[in-house]
Amino acid sequence: MTPYDFIYSLHLLAAVVWVGGMFFAWMVLRPAAVSALEAPPRLRLWLEVFPRFFYWVWAAVIVLPVTGVGMLQLRFSGFSNAPRYVDVMTGLFIVMLALFLRIKVLQLPELRRAVTAQEWSNGGAVLGRIRRLVGINLVLGLLVVAIAGARPSL
Repeated sequence: MTPYDFIYSLHLLAAVVWVGGMFFAWMVLRPAAVSALEAPPRLRLWLEVFPRFFYWVWAAVIVLPVTGVGMLQLRFSGFSNAPRYVDVMTGLFIVMLALFLRIKVLQLPELRRAVTAQEWSNGGAVLGRIRRLVGINLVLGLLVVAIAGARPSL
């Protein structure tokens, strides 16, 4: 395995963890939680799920740019020689990171406060905003994966 292959593999694994986790949460866990749980236990469930998932997202947020820059250096000798799709994926990563930080820093504490105060309707509204942001991030993540999969052969 070459150094590039190793870095590329780490990059792919980080993307799979982040995007796959969002896909699972959006397409599987959310509908199951809605059908099986009333609001209070459902909101408590999400307060347990988010920090556990965000641990892995933080790992991806660190690994993706480090390995991305590594691949840029090894394959293209930096950003200036990289093809356009690399710029697009980099920009989408920055948007995804911003949305993740918005959820982590602003929305999750608001959800925690609502659940602690047993303000279930407010908690539901916050969870709805989180759900929309995760949905946007999921679409962006799937777009990045599609771009990476459709890129010209290197």
